[in-house]
Amino acid sequence: PPPPRGSAQHLHLLPSTDGERERASSLCVRGIAQLPSPGRALPPLCVSVCALPLPLPPARPRGRGCGGGGEARTGACAAWGGKMAEDPQRNFRSHYYEKVGFRGVEEKKSIEILLKDDPLDVEKLCTFAQRYPLPTMYRTLVWKVLLGILPPHYESHAAVVSFRKEQYQDLLQALQVIRFVEDSTPQVWVYLRMYQLECGTLPRRPSHSLGPEDKMLIAIAEAMDEMMENDVDSYWLVKCFVKQFYHKYGDSLPHLPKSLEHYLNLEDSKLLAHLQTCSAMTKLPYDVWFTHCFAGYLPESSLQRVWDKVISGSCKILVFVAMEILLTFKMKLMAMNKAENITQFLLNVPQENTDAVISKAIDLWHKYVGTPMHSV
Repeated sequence: PPPPRGSAQHLHLLPSTDGERERASSLCVRGIAQLPSPGRALPPLCVSVCALPLPLPPARPRGRGCGGGGEARTGACAAWGGKMAEDPQRNFRSHYYEKVGFRGVEEKKSIEILLKDDPLDVEKLCTFAQRYPLPTMYRTLVWKVLLGILPPHYESHAAVVSFRKEQYQDLLQALQVIRFVEDSTPQVWVYLRMYQLECGTLPRRPSHSLGPEDKMLIAIAEAMDEMMENDVDSYWLVKCFVKQFYHKYGDSLPHLPKSLEHYLNLEDSKLLAHLQTCSAMTKLPYDVWFTHCFAGYLPESSLQRVWDKVISGSCKILVFVAMEILLTFKMKLMAMNKAENITQFLLNVPQENTDAVISKAIDLWHKYVGTPMHSV
C-alpha cells in the first residue's frame, strides 16, 4: 500500500521537478498497463502520484503537504491535466478502473458522447458495444441503430418510428383477416407469423411444423418480449436480430462447437478429455447455446450483455459463454460419467451467479479474440 498521506516517506515520493513528474507519469502508465489482474497492487510511487490531488502550474514544491495551496485537480495521473481530457484516446483512466475491478466508471459518459453525434457513427457504436456493456437506459436505442431499425440521422427518427408502427399494424391486420392470428394468440406467435408473412414463408395452415429459423425466432421473441415495453419495438428487434444473425453468422454456426473444443483445450485440457471420454462433447446443448443465443437459458440481465456483443458483430462470444459455464461447473461435471447426465445438468444450471459467469466469459473472449479500441 502507499505510505500514509503527509508522512515523511510520502512527501519524499512527491515529484518536484519536471523530470521527476515525467518519470512518475511514465511509471504510472507502465504499472497500470502491466497489471495482470485486479488484485495486484501498483508500485508505491505510482499509487502515490495517482492518489494525490496535484495543483495546476506552477508545480508543487517539495515538502508541502497534500493539501497545499492552489486549485487542486484529482484523478488518475492528473499531472497530464487537461491534455488527457482533450485527447480521450490517451486517457487511460477507463483502462485503469477496469483493471482494478471498477467497471462502468467512464462507460456512461463515453456512450453519451457517441450519442451526441449526428449522424450517429455506427462503427464507433459497434466498437463501444464490443468493449463495454451498454448502459440500460441507452441499450434499446443502440440496438435499434446497430440493427438498422433506426437510421443514424436523428432528424429521420420520428418519421421512421411512425412508419415502423404503421407497418406493424398493417401486418397484424392482414394476419387477422386471413385468420392466422386471433386475440388469444400468444404474442411471440404473432411475431412469428408477421415475420413469415414479410419473408414470404407463411405456411398454408397454422398447424404447419416449425423450421430451425422459426424455432430460433420463437426463443428470441420470448426473451425480447420480456425486455421491451411495447410490442412494436419487440417485433422489430426480434425480426432484425434473427435476420442479421442468419445473414452474418449462418455459415459460422456449424463451426462453433469445434471452436469451443479448441479453446477449452487451451483453458482446461483435463476437463475436455473427461467430456470426450464420456462422449459428451457431441451432446452438449448447442441449439440452446448457439442457435438460440442463450435465449431462455440465461436471466435477462446476463442475456442482454451477451446480446450486446452479438448485435454489435461477434457470434464468438457465444463460444466463450459456453466455455465459462463448463469451467464454472467443472467439479460437478468431472463427477459425472454419463453424457446424458451431463447434458441434463447443463440444461438446468443454477441461475444465481450468471452475471459473474458472463463477466468471466467476456474476459476470456477479450483474452483470445482481443479488445477493440474505441475512439471516444
